[in-house]
Amino acid sequence: MKNVRVANDRRALGIGWSTAEARLTWADETSGPLPLGADLWLTVGADRRCVGFWRRDRHIPCPTQSELPASARGAACPECQTLDRQDSVAADTRLDDPREFSVYLAHHGTKIKIGITARQRGRIRLLEQGALASMIISTGTLLAARRTEHLVSTALGYPDRIGSAIKYAARTRPGASSDRARELLAAAGRADALDWPEGQNRVADPEIVDHCATYGLPDSGVHPRTAMLPLVPGAVVGGRLDCAIGTELYLDTDRGLTMINSRLLAGWPLDPAPPGAVFSAPTRAVDPTPPQDTQDALF
Repeated sequence: MKNVRVANDRRALGIGWSTAEARLTWADETSGPLPLGADLWLTVGADRRCVGFWRRDRHIPCPTQSELPASARGAACPECQTLDRQDSVAADTRLDDPREFSVYLAHHGTKIKIGITARQRGRIRLLEQGALASMIISTGTLLAARRTEHLVSTALGYPDRIGSAIKYAARTRPGASSDRARELLAAAGRADALDWPEGQNRVADPEIVDHCATYGLPDSGVHPRTAMLPLVPGAVVGGRLDCAIGTELYLDTDRGLTMINSRLLAGWPLDPAPPGAVFSAPTRAVDPTPPQDTQDALF
């Protein structure tokens, strides 16, 4: 059985993505692969602290390493959150970004989302948000991408954000890739019929990329029995990695399939668990009825 290699005493940033696989990322800007089928065993350290934020693809550490509550959804203190929003494409405070931006459609089960991303980050951005499938429909300047996104959202009703409840429900019944492709093509056809603003070049023959195989998500979906709660010092998280999608890992544990929200790992120092360790992190039972929708911050 493969094991995920974890170095000693480093603070986690959470789950990042390459174009091919999920990676466990660290505050020192290193990362390690999370191959499907591998065993992942982690011991939680003594305290949770702010790990800073990203600016123009560069990690900025928190100057004070402020202590954070275990229940915080992200691992940035209020000061770092404010600094992040001051120079952010997502918050529309970086309108002078000279990079080329793409407009995409992303399939999330019962919803199709319209969004933008820097062209060089295209597929990675879609994997980060847990899209089941996607297609790039145009490329051009940032301002034109925003205008196109707004046009398609307003005219056709495609949201620019998808709540976590919709994403989790889609993972339980993703269905067939052919169905996702057909729905994306229909959505792209409706968008193409609109009178787009200047500055975005339409993709003549957009490619549909299905992401489910990369996640290890079968057509029958994933059905976790438990979900990890906020961590405590000394807790052990471990099991076999069955699926990785967006910011969540799905581990086969002695409690059944357990969903690990990597945002709850971020900010903690994590060490390799010793041989013979037992999963001891707090968890809750997962209600098979989808929860009320909650809005994701960025996606």
